[in-house]
Amino acid sequence: MLPGPKLDRIDLKILAKLQQEGRITNVELADAVGLSPSPCLTRVKRLEKAGYISGYGAHVNFNKLGEFLTVFTEVTLSEHRQGDFSRFETRISKLDEIVECHLVSGGYDYLLKFVARGVSHYQSIIEGMLESDYGIEKYFSYIVIKSPFIKHKFPIQNLFGQTHG
Repeated sequence: MLPGPKLDRIDLKILAKLQQEGRITNVELADAVGLSPSPCLTRVKRLEKAGYISGYGAHVNFNKLGEFLTVFTEVTLSEHRQGDFSRFETRISKLDEIVECHLVSGGYDYLLKFVARGVSHYQSIIEGMLESDYGIEKYFSYIVIKSPFIKHKFPIQNLFGQTHG
């Protein structure tokens, strides 16, 4: 991905505020970051066009919908050629129950996050992956018992703001 335009502290404040409150009005956003509405809207449009803002959405409280299971799964592939990784990633991206996929360093290749109706649903997904030859040598599953918190926003200004000291 090509780098976008250089961001200043106001751009970072805009991103942080939108991440925290995606439905904020432009007038409220402008006030929060110390701009007038017109230049604020111009900056938001520029950030969208440059790909810094990839979309807007709602955080749904899935616990209100019913019970479900979250499972983290460590996956080691049988083969480690570039094509094996690409093929695995392409195939698992089509499984709706896999909501995160991370290629990691260490003792295994991928860390996957599944959501399922329950243990039997998760097991049927894994068995289907093994039967369909996704190239999995071994896997280990970790069922989430409780999630004390899940943060949906990153500390943008701490990560990407100018540090002095």
